[in-house]
Amino acid sequence: MPYSYFAGCKIPYYLPEYGSSTLALLNRFDIELQDLEFNCCGYPVRDIDFQSFLLAGARNLALAEQKSTDIVTPCKCCFGSLKFVEYYLKQREPIREQINAMLRPEGLQWEGRTEVKHLLTVLHQDVGVDALRTAVVNSLEGLKIAIHTGCHALRPGNVTMYDNPFAPGIFDDLVAVTGAESVFWSMSTECCGNPQWDKNQKLALKQMQRKLRNARQAGADYVCTACTYCQMQFEQKSQSDLIPIDNEPFIPAVLISQLIGLSIGLEEGALGLKDYIGQKLLVSA
Repeated sequence: MPYSYFAGCKIPYYLPEYGSSTLALLNRFDIELQDLEFNCCGYPVRDIDFQSFLLAGARNLALAEQKSTDIVTPCKCCFGSLKFVEYYLKQREPIREQINAMLRPEGLQWEGRTEVKHLLTVLHQDVGVDALRTAVVNSLEGLKIAIHTGCHALRPGNVTMYDNPFAPGIFDDLVAVTGAESVFWSMSTECCGNPQWDKNQKLALKQMQRKLRNARQAGADYVCTACTYCQMQFEQKSQSDLIPIDNEPFIPAVLISQLIGLSIGLEEGALGLKDYIGQKLLVSA
């Protein structure tokens, strides 16, 4: 079954390497993708205009329904937003009717037939751990990875239905495929701080510094993310501001699509590994 690929707004502009590595990875395993005229998932306006948030998400879901495809997205904020809209509209028929009335001029209607999946779920369930492991040509054995799952996929668990919100395991399974070790760190499921960046930078930096310090104390070589906003927080904010932690260099952040892609031999150009991120990874491979 083909998927409609939902890149979201941030990936094409801020993290094109997440998009290119995701597409290369899914293409390697013959996952058929379609491009639709999606709009923003609605996340930025959720607390400003809730109806616009619902309409934005419902339009995306209706577009995929029209093509009889499910949606796959590498962005956990987009994933969480679309899952919330789906859950909310299923529970509230009057609001669902209002939203569908607004979609009708475009010939669209949301009926709840489309499933939204995060990239990790597609890799774990559709491609499968065994197929991924068989494809590995560059073992990353010896590399220690601190997995950062991200908030929007895990919570609220009854809405996203992604993984166990208290003891998630999908991400660990996928890192293990590469030969790398997923280290235990106590702050792995706590927020990265990105949602606070435009409101309280001091708090956002404190959250990030605490997490990176915890990951370093656990012996991690890298933090690994599968969320656009988390990667931007760890990578771009740390790299651009050169934020020290206990007077030590920060821990680089790598995307899961890059980590798996490197282990299965995808071209470096598609992976988009930056020099300061890729050096140790390339040596390991």
